[in-house]
Amino acid sequence: MLALAGLLSACASNPTAAPSSVKADREPDEQGGEPLLSKAHVPHVVISETFLTPAAPADNLDSPAAWRAPDGRRWIITTAKGSHQLVVFDGDSGVRLRGVGGKGTALGQLDRPNGISVVDDLAFVVERDNRRVQVFSLPAFEPLAVFGSEVLREPYGLWVRPLDRGYEVIVSDNYMSPANKDVPPPLAELGQRFKRFRFAREGGQWQGKATGSFGDTGEQGAVRIAESVYGDVANDRLMIAEEDTAVGTQLREYGLDGRYKGRNIGARQFQAQAEGMTLMQCADGSGYWIATDQFKDRSLFHVFDRRSLAHVGAFSGRITANTDGVWLDPSGDARFPQGVFYALHDDQAVAAFDWRDIAKALRLKECAK
Repeated sequence: MLALAGLLSACASNPTAAPSSVKADREPDEQGGEPLLSKAHVPHVVISETFLTPAAPADNLDSPAAWRAPDGRRWIITTAKGSHQLVVFDGDSGVRLRGVGGKGTALGQLDRPNGISVVDDLAFVVERDNRRVQVFSLPAFEPLAVFGSEVLREPYGLWVRPLDRGYEVIVSDNYMSPANKDVPPPLAELGQRFKRFRFAREGGQWQGKATGSFGDTGEQGAVRIAESVYGDVANDRLMIAEEDTAVGTQLREYGLDGRYKGRNIGARQFQAQAEGMTLMQCADGSGYWIATDQFKDRSLFHVFDRRSLAHVGAFSGRITANTDGVWLDPSGDARFPQGVFYALHDDQAVAAFDWRDIAKALRLKECAK
């Protein structure tokens, strides 16, 4: 096994192993055993985390997203399924800044927030148990609107892009078999795995409206267990993580129109469970996909070429494990001049990796932005 350590920068909170979190309930994708990277013998490099945020097992963190505050500071906004909040950390130090929300159904309240995406000055948050998407205006976290409850059944993840003077929101809807909540429905019932919405101002008010749904129902293209979805507009590509280990966990390539393109990625690379994804987009059109392989002892992050989807390497942290969501912020500052990659650690903290360390360890080309 190839092990290549990155440089550990000085940080406000040094990475230290935290106690394993206790899950309040089992997710549909948590059906297998406890796959361990230490036993998988997958070639990868090891990169030291720049920092981990303070451990908070009771929060049951799931997914991060980064945003620049008006004063120039970078924030990490993270969903907390246990405390039903958004937890905000300083993106350059890991210091916890505040919590937003609390359990409930009213505007501004949350019930098991899961996926999050930040676009412009808006934070889009999926609430699994309220079966809706809620949108907050930053930096005040003013709740603007909720939508989707009329069509969503078990929402988990989302991807958002600016479109037609508003935003298109694609939400993964991980409804399971009515007879057994641990079993995906038959293939014929997977045609609505993903729901589309338009979010825009209408009559001076922000509104979200359902515009359709999609999902392949064939053996090769159907998504049995759906959460992570991420798009690349320049290449007409939606990448979707198939988390069902029974059929082979991997990434499925769809078009932006919602049609399966006939190609699956990473079947030979993923050995635990495909999870959160993100994309480094370079100015010349090149770049890199990063997709999580959710080993329980240490998460593995596979890197694929943006254009060809060829596998170009893999890395792990020294500590980061059992990762759900990830986020890549390509913007530079004094702390992270070429950007930063954030990954959830074991439901209780966020790990930060300096992009320079990732690029050096995997010999990736410099990404001009």
